[in-house]
Amino acid sequence: MAAISARNLSFKYAGAEKPSMEGVTLEVEKGSFVILTGPSGCGKTTLCRCLNGLIPNFYSGELTGELEVDGVKVEGKSTAELATHVGFVFQNPENQLFSLSVERDVGFGLENLGVPREEALERVQWAMRATGVYELREKAPHELSGGQQQRAAIAGIIAMRPNILVLDEPTSFLDPKSAEEIVSVIAKLGHDLGLTILLVEHRLDIVSRYADRVIVMDEGKIKLDGPPREVYNDQARLIGIGLPRVTMLAHLLRKDGINLSNPITVEEASSEISKLLNK
Repeated sequence: MAAISARNLSFKYAGAEKPSMEGVTLEVEKGSFVILTGPSGCGKTTLCRCLNGLIPNFYSGELTGELEVDGVKVEGKSTAELATHVGFVFQNPENQLFSLSVERDVGFGLENLGVPREEALERVQWAMRATGVYELREKAPHELSGGQQQRAAIAGIIAMRPNILVLDEPTSFLDPKSAEEIVSVIAKLGHDLGLTILLVEHRLDIVSRYADRVIVMDEGKIKLDGPPREVYNDQARLIGIGLPRVTMLAHLLRKDGINLSNPITVEEASSEISKLLNK
């Protein structure tokens, strides 16, 4: 059974002239790490908002097609009902942190779900340890760095034990080092907990090494879909995707007759070049 299954899914925001997402059909396997990317305004965030019921419960408009997440039909379900199936981490962590301490923020969702106190305390401590913010539990969110805030926001989501974790550009407010640390945490959580990860991201240099699959959207539709090495091609570049720099280098070298594959990490490119030099 797929973690996410969409059939001919389309959505037009109220008052908009054309759909933001049109005819999207896809299946995402359980436990996979998927990057969702594309130019600004291509429909990425709209698709993600459908997964946890923000569309149409909070964003009005015309939604058509079929959508299932974690074996549950989304139609007619509230965001609260879907919260234990799909966890959503926003672009700006400050939008999810508003209590007086990290510990209270992490437990906020569990309180709303009515989880018994002892179980909630156990889950909160587990989530803080899993994301590396346990030592910060008594600090106010505004005292944390951007990376620490993002970890705290993720902790609050995984405490609710969703099977699917959707993250909307979680590195956009972070420096490269903090971004790498956050993506590493996300990948480890996915592996350790068997989560399905759907990560909306433009910084492909940082995230591609962890991905099983890349979905490229443009003008509300899926244009490319497959493993990173297959998707990172000239068509993706023409759509406006910022390919990993090492992949771009390989493209340029091939034009000069140096036959490299499509590496997505520096280590892969270095290994291939070393083999060519030693022939």
